[in-house]
Amino acid sequence: MEDYLAKSLEEWKEDISEVLSQINEEFENIKLELKLYSYKYGITKQVIQSTVNDEIIDSIRERYHKPFEEKYNQLKEQAKELEEKRKVFQMFVQIDEVKRKEAPRTTDLAAYQ
Repeated sequence: MEDYLAKSLEEWKEDISEVLSQINEEFENIKLELKLYSYKYGITKQVIQSTVNDEIIDSIRERYHKPFEEKYNQLKEQAKELEEKRKVFQMFVQIDEVKRKEAPRTTDLAAYQ
């Protein structure tokens, strides 16, 4: 029975590690996209500040600045959610590592008694 249990737990750990890997990959992609939109937003902001024509400023704000800001905020929210997921799934791995380190101690304690 112990072999079955160990095998099942190992498969579960592999599944969690795979999910964690996917979350990490998605998080890295979001970070790159966030960086891109941060640049786009910053550039349009500088252009708006350098322009005196109100009509051009309004046009730039509507076409570029507001959509970049919205996308940037959306990506920040997605990054925050992924970070939370990553922390949760990382806890599974960390708890498993602690349990494995403690397992020999309980065996040693039983042998001692």
